[in-house]
Amino acid sequence: MPKRKVTAAEKVEGLAILQWKLRKDPLAYQTEFIELWQHFDSARERVLADPLGVDGESLATFREHMDLIAHCAEKYPDITATFPDSLRDILSTHHATLDPALREKIVTSLSLLRRKEVIDSTYLLPIFWSLLISTPSKTLRALLYQKIISDVRETNTRAKNHKVNRTLQQALYNLVMDRSSPKSLWAVKVVRDLWRRRIWDDAKPVDIMRQAAMSDDHKTVGSAVKFFLGSDKEREDYEDESSDEEAVDVRKVKHQIGINKKTKKSKKILEKATEKVKRQEKKKNANQQLNFSALHLLLDPQGFCEALFEKHLQNKKSRLPLDIKLDILQLVTRLVGLHKLTILPLYSYFTSHLTPRQQSVTSFLASLAQATHSLVPPETIEVLLQKIANEFVSEASNVEVCAAGINAIREICARQPLAMNETLLQDLVEYRKSKDKGVSMSARGLLSLYREKGAEMLRKKDRGKDATIGLKSGELKQQIFGEEQVGEIEGLELLAKWKEEQKKRKQAEKGLSEDVDGAEKNEEEDDDGYNSSDWEVASTDSDESGEWIRVAESDDEGEPEPKKRKVDGNDEVDEEKEDSTEEPIDFMKLATTQLLTPADLAKLKELRLEASINKAMGGDKRKEMEARHMDEGLTAEQIEAPAKLRKSTKEERVALAKEGKPNREEHKSTSAIRKSKKEAEGKSTTNREKARRKNFLMTLGKAKSKQKRSLVATRNVLKAHIERSKSGGRRRNGQSK
Repeated sequence: MPKRKVTAAEKVEGLAILQWKLRKDPLAYQTEFIELWQHFDSARERVLADPLGVDGESLATFREHMDLIAHCAEKYPDITATFPDSLRDILSTHHATLDPALREKIVTSLSLLRRKEVIDSTYLLPIFWSLLISTPSKTLRALLYQKIISDVRETNTRAKNHKVNRTLQQALYNLVMDRSSPKSLWAVKVVRDLWRRRIWDDAKPVDIMRQAAMSDDHKTVGSAVKFFLGSDKEREDYEDESSDEEAVDVRKVKHQIGINKKTKKSKKILEKATEKVKRQEKKKNANQQLNFSALHLLLDPQGFCEALFEKHLQNKKSRLPLDIKLDILQLVTRLVGLHKLTILPLYSYFTSHLTPRQQSVTSFLASLAQATHSLVPPETIEVLLQKIANEFVSEASNVEVCAAGINAIREICARQPLAMNETLLQDLVEYRKSKDKGVSMSARGLLSLYREKGAEMLRKKDRGKDATIGLKSGELKQQIFGEEQVGEIEGLELLAKWKEEQKKRKQAEKGLSEDVDGAEKNEEEDDDGYNSSDWEVASTDSDESGEWIRVAESDDEGEPEPKKRKVDGNDEVDEEKEDSTEEPIDFMKLATTQLLTPADLAKLKELRLEASINKAMGGDKRKEMEARHMDEGLTAEQIEAPAKLRKSTKEERVALAKEGKPNREEHKSTSAIRKSKKEAEGKSTTNREKARRKNFLMTLGKAKSKQKRSLVATRNVLKAHIERSKSGGRRRNGQSK
């Protein structure tokens, strides 16, 4: 009788059983493993010599043997000592001509050896990285890239593995130093992905991207510049996606388990869901690690900006597309505004691009506003402001162009108010009377800015009440070029103002005049402000029991009576009433002469919260506009925003109303929509809906039996119903009687 042929399924089944036996008892089956290793070694030599000359069946057997040895390699370390090197030799020598299935099996086997800690990452990553930048196969590149990212992520899960990180970072740095190579794009991709996942967050990957931005390849330059401009947003989007994926509804799982049959599997599902929720809560309550932006981790921002500007923007031989040039300009100006750098040729570069005929001119205007800060010479910016006013702002210009020009001038002047001259300012302020809403709002924004920044440049009728009072009292002062504000405690002026109001309120309640307080100023300056009741947060300022009232001991100690003078009409007016302004509150005195008690700090926190709520409800947006370039930068959409204040057309209103709503082919009632949503979520109907849909013939017998019930039977049925409802229904839902 001829020998029966063994099928492929039986072979696979035999290898699977052998693998299980080898892992269960390695010593008992060592002979079988040695025999398998010899078959693999002979097949390896044939594949290494001529990979195209091996038939398909032999390749399939070779792949199966390779997979089995990779799964059992840690059980026989002496026999399989050369196994990783043999796989590396095959892959590095014949990666372009190997069978795709065999090539993928070699990569996955090496990754499996890494997970079993037969080899380490310092051995595996150089192999994968060298293949990634050399292989022509797109599928192999995608697989290698995925394996590199996953291996670095797993290596840095518990703690930072600096040895592995430095090894890979040095390889990436060496690649991007070759400025003419397009392969450096892979280095940029790896850094962006690992930065987005917060695996790499130090200065070394930022230095790699700094070198990549100086490359000659336009794709590498564009990707590196986008890393600096949008890395923070990529991180936030990735965190939002990961949090959405991991969300578990424990109540839904409990409800399903309560309805369905209770099994061990359902119990395990509930335990897994509970553990996942606990991990999420623990992660949420854990200490957040510091999140430094890539723009703050640059080692030499001044040198980087100058080199980037000279190579890609100022150089006439540069052949980069306009969109990449705009991104580079956005990066340079954002660094200039963030670190307050000085690059004077940058402002001359803008001169030839500030015209309405320039493509993407609003991006140039936004970049110019970003590049302006308080240390830029005003005469340098004044020339550009005059250029924008001449090109954009005129009666003959389109209203959208005019609104964008005035808005750009306002953004620039918010960062350097000294760049504006009086004549140009008064001319631009007149546009607040324009019939177009966008132009009018832009001009009003410029007017409100200079009411606080330079009210003396405005006409008296345009200054407004607060600016006029501030100029008279000396609270509003002319800013000097190069003057920097002194650091202070956030919200301290709110606390000082609140204390002053409380002081006046107490004096009014006690019937004291404000003149009495003036006699105490010298005494209060010497006092250290100590009050033991203020050291308790729960103490309130309204508790006035046991306080002493200070009064002047003699008439000589009081302030002299205010002088009076005569005016036309022989009316006497007090000099105090002539100056109706209040003295500005010196909050720095509060910070330098008094100790802030816990009660003061609690009140300061409350005042900050109140101020932030007022700001969110439509408070002062100008200060937010000033500091906007420090964190988020300025975009072309923000420059064009006033021009979009025009009245929208009917088509735009209809499109806005339809936005966010599902496309419905037919009209449905609210209950029908709710029902379809329930069915899509897999939810069942209520008992009342089930009873209403029940077949009439099925309910007929029950209705007849109800009619024949006696009073005693009806009472027993109702009593049983009440008892069941108290115990949780017919199933009792886990409750006992």
